[in-house]
Order: sequence, then C-alpha cells, then structure tokens
Amino acid sequence: MRHRVAGRRLSRTKEHRLAMRRNLVASLIEHETISTTIEKAKEVKPFADKLITLAKKGTLQSRRRAIALLGNRDITDYEDGGVVKTGTIIGKLFSELGPRYLDRPGGYTRIIPLSLRRLGDNGQLVLLQLIGADESSRKRTKTTTKKRFRKKAKETVEIEPTAEAQETNQANQ
Repeated sequence: MRHRVAGRRLSRTKEHRLAMRRNLVASLIEHETISTTIEKAKEVKPFADKLITLAKKGTLQSRRRAIALLGNRDITDYEDGGVVKTGTIIGKLFSELGPRYLDRPGGYTRIIPLSLRRLGDNGQLVLLQLIGADESSRKRTKTTTKKRFRKKAKETVEIEPTAEAQETNQANQ
C-alpha cells in the first residue's frame, strides 16, 4: 500500500529525480517555456511555483534558499562563434520573474497539452510555460475595446431612429 507516499518515481533514482527537477526548472526559468512529458511537467510545476514565491520575497535568505534548492547555473548565448555569459538563473529569477508576479497570488505556470507524441515511447508531450504579465494586460484591453465598440454601436443605433423620425415629421407636415 502506498499510504503517505507523495510524488512520482518516474523510473529514476532519488538523485536522478532531483537533478532532473532542477534542470527542468532551470530551463523553464531561462527560456520561460519548455516541452516535456505530462508526468514530468506535473512533477516540476509545484517546485517552480515555490521558487517564484521565494523570488517574490526578494530577501537575502530567500535568495540563499533558492540557490540551495536550484543551484546557480549560468545563462549563456552563442555570439560570433563563441559562448557568452549573459547572467545566472537566480539573477533572472529574482530580477525579472519575482517582480513580474508580485501582484499574482499563485499559479505562475501552466501546462498546455500538445497533439504530438514522443516518437520512442509514444509519451504525451506538453508545453510548460510561465504565465506572462503582459498577457493579463492584453485581456484587459480586449475587454475594454469590446465595451467601447458596444457603446458606440448603441449610440449610432440611437441616432438613426431620431434622424428618421425627423424626416417622417417633415414629410407629414
């Protein structure tokens, strides 16, 4: 019986699971979207949310805790045929992602199922994404523009009957 046994084994040892979880979250923070299997995404999502919650605090203690949980891997880019360091995972987590989600109480990641299946074992693939702050503002602007168009449409409808009424009044007189 599996009483009080939490988490997924994922056919890996404890050390391998820990390394995989750290690597997936580091890649998620670096690229802000990754493609993985549904089981791995469900296992990684709470860990990523906890790290972003630590980044929202922004204290030295929370930074040290995040380094202990995740490690401090470098973010590198390839420019002019060479590797260039552009920052660290913890730096991006605390400077960009923490302030981005200050007003959000939780749920910083989402899982989007893909129609693709992995070729070797037919595993279901998903996208694990960080929810962007600009997306919520886009939704707000879309709703406000719809309301504006509705108001304008109502105003034009009101103007047309009054013009027709004036024409019929002039024709009757």
